[in-house]
Amino acid sequence: MIWEYLIFNTIILTGPVVLSFDKGVNYISKWKYAFSAIAVVLIPFIMWDALVNGRHWWFNDLYITGIKIAGLPVEEWMFFITVPFSVLFIWEILHAKTGNPVSTKLKNIKIFFILLIIPSGIFLLAGKEYTAIAFLALALAGGIDLVVDTRILARPNTYIYLGIVFLLNLIFNGYLTARPVVLYNPTYIMNFRFFTIPVEDILYGFSLILLNTALYQKFKEKWG
Repeated sequence: MIWEYLIFNTIILTGPVVLSFDKGVNYISKWKYAFSAIAVVLIPFIMWDALVNGRHWWFNDLYITGIKIAGLPVEEWMFFITVPFSVLFIWEILHAKTGNPVSTKLKNIKIFFILLIIPSGIFLLAGKEYTAIAFLALALAGGIDLVVDTRILARPNTYIYLGIVFLLNLIFNGYLTARPVVLYNPTYIMNFRFFTIPVEDILYGFSLILLNTALYQKFKEKWG
């Protein structure tokens, strides 16, 4: 059905929008920070997507409406809005419940993320382009966290958050890859999968979420 990817985005968005009015979290008052972060992060990810679409991956015409912007399905553009918006809602819940403190024990962990640039270079030399870019994106997420000083990676809640994101990824990305809405060129990936999900997609998702979360937190601290 050509509406499936569109329905997928709608389902992801519905819960967080409806629950945004909950007084305990009051996510609606943070929408401006969320959409500001989403708008910034969307730019490099859309560029990445557009450049490799048809090479690293492509979209199954059976499950998209056929409406495209810059060569990408409109549903894919929506993905970069609905997924970060919904996941940032989870971040706010964790913040509301615990205050989301920074731990000095984790202060140097961002260096580990930055060092992921090393396997990125190795995979690039091996011709595994998507693998290399996914590692590079995660390394850049660590670098951005360092530059904007939001200390996302030094918060214990971040790893609970990423665990939740991982489980949701298994469900939602599992649907996209099992259907399949998205198909991959085996030349550019390791072909190691969590069920039907390429491991590169896991790294891709973490980098997307960490970048959105770092900027969201920065905008909230700066303008809140």
